[in-house]
Amino acid sequence: MSTPASPSPRESGPTLPWWRVGMVWFALAGPALVVIAGLVTAGIAVHGADTVLRVAPDIAATQAPAIQARNHAATGGQR
Repeated sequence: MSTPASPSPRESGPTLPWWRVGMVWFALAGPALVVIAGLVTAGIAVHGADTVLRVAPDIAATQAPAIQARNHAATGGQR
């Protein structure tokens, strides 16, 4: 009693090259999109950077109490 050998999935037909399998492109799409988004973000950061603003002396004098309080709170009240 012998049973006929059934073909295994690898022997069922010609194999496709890797680039013809849809799941490969699905798996590569996520990392590729992350790389592209990172490059776009870096481009926006480099070309769209804001200029550094300088505080005018008269405004700095009016904000001195607020700056002093902020510094006092940041140091934990140490003098």
